Amino acid sequence: MSAARPLAMGVTGHRVLVEVNKIAAGVDDALDAIAVAFPERPVLVVSALAEGADRIVAQRALARREASLEAILPLSRDDYATDFVSGESRREFASLVERAKRVVQLLTAPSREAAYEAGGRYVLDHCDLLLAIWDGLAAQGQGGTGAIVAEARRRGLPLAWVHAGNRKPRTTEPTTLGDQQGTVTYERFPTGSPAAAEQHI
Repeated sequence: MSAARPLAMGVTGHRVLVEVNKIAAGVDDALDAIAVAFPERPVLVVSALAEGADRIVAQRALARREASLEAILPLSRDDYATDFVSGESRREFASLVERAKRVVQLLTAPSREAAYEAGGRYVLDHCDLLLAIWDGLAAQGQGGTGAIVAEARRRGLPLAWVHAGNRKPRTTEPTTLGDQQGTVTYERFPTGSPAAAEQHI
């Protein structure tokens, strides 16, 4: 009997986050719901491994049995690493890249913003389901989380949305959604799965 095809789980989300413990708990809840909704399919995390949401999901997923990682680099590895604020962050990035089953280096883009947008589009093009850590608002920049979620919905992809504040516009000051921080909304999950009873679409 052949092994089940992995479930490619794309990741999108905010980089600047607070109350990370609530968000991580929401990610765990989403991963549990995904495992029940798509049984016997090991998760393949498809992620650009940016700070914040991307890494929280990668780390929580990789702690589970049979999960694996595909790292999407929108820029050259060394150039991309200059975006990370500390030596600890750069080491965390390097460690996750080393754990990846596959590393995809995207073609050179005309700008940094275009490179990040291309990374988000690659994730969408190569996933069966999207896990988003998102405040529910429009994207603050080119190819931001809100735009990726909107396109995932347009394509009809299943969505696990972990509610989380973003940063205040044009600052690095994080926000919280209060009681909603870390709660999860499911969209287009298979009928009959526990998450389907909570779906909004």
